[in-house]
Amino acid sequence: MNVNERLKLIKEVGEEIVTNDELKALLNEKEKFVAYDGFEPSGTDIHIAQGLLRAINVNKMTKAGAHFKMWVADWHAWANNKMGGDLEKIQYVGNYYIEVWKACGMDLDNVEFIWASEAMGKKEYWKIVMNIARTSSLNRIIRCGQIMGRSEKDNLSASQIFYPCMQAADIFYLKADVTQLGVDQRKVNVLAREVGPKLGFWKPIIVSHHMLMGLNEPPKDSKDMDAKDRTIELKMSKSKPDTAIFMTDSEKDIKRKMNKAWCPQGQVDENPIMEYFKYIIFEKYDKIDIKRPEKFGGDLNIGSYDELTEMFSSGKVHPMDLKNTAGNYINELIDPIREKLLNDPKIKEMREKIQTFKVTR
Repeated sequence: MNVNERLKLIKEVGEEIVTNDELKALLNEKEKFVAYDGFEPSGTDIHIAQGLLRAINVNKMTKAGAHFKMWVADWHAWANNKMGGDLEKIQYVGNYYIEVWKACGMDLDNVEFIWASEAMGKKEYWKIVMNIARTSSLNRIIRCGQIMGRSEKDNLSASQIFYPCMQAADIFYLKADVTQLGVDQRKVNVLAREVGPKLGFWKPIIVSHHMLMGLNEPPKDSKDMDAKDRTIELKMSKSKPDTAIFMTDSEKDIKRKMNKAWCPQGQVDENPIMEYFKYIIFEKYDKIDIKRPEKFGGDLNIGSYDELTEMFSSGKVHPMDLKNTAGNYINELIDPIREKLLNDPKIKEMREKIQTFKVTR
């Protein structure tokens, strides 16, 4: 692919890119570049945004020329008191996550899994962490608490104060040209851009992917939020299982959750069902069929998300048409993954063992 084709593919992943000019310059300079994402292992329940959507985004990045470094943030999860603060259990969960992404079709030929614990004995890593801590105010670090799912008002532990310094250091330790994380991680990525040149490093390019929203009605009291903060507020959450589709949900569960989902007639923005079509279904299918009785207008064949948007906005497609169709396609996509996770002997054993672990937020 030429530079413009690669740029277009990355822009399909990046809801926000800082900056477009820097990204284009990088692609002109390098056929292969380093992108990274990190994840905290934290339980068996991996929802569709963490599983299938993550695989879609990583595959686009690798197709565009990325050597993708997936940072298994086991020590970070330990610092954030995940899995009851048991590092051995955190690492066991990390291996399970890798199996889930394999089942989701992530192109692992261009993905490298690197464990944070492997860096913890290296002076080079801690020197970067310390220099970031030295050049950042405490208030600046506390404002990054959002990356851990914490707010500035939370009573953070000392380890959680250190967490943003570690995450910013990860970027430079991994020699990442591009940070390809969710919008909820942007504050620490901006911190890295601020401190990088001061410490003799570079300004990493930020490619923040969209956070798939939960299936519930958006809270009205967050309407006045900054747009990026509102996106984070609306994102899918494990802690609200009825508002998320999990990679092991049954067909019955998927359709029940879809039928309950928030989907106001004609509204496209902040509509979780429309998000499923945009970010997942139309990524996997060139066209979709909406099945419905003749008395409700008969079957429809729709060839793009834009066409679906026009038909739903104009009232030609009813919310129940959307919900039923989304449920059918999502179940079809999840079915082989669910089969693998629930019935492959190795993965099944891992999953059952993890379900005995204490899970903490």
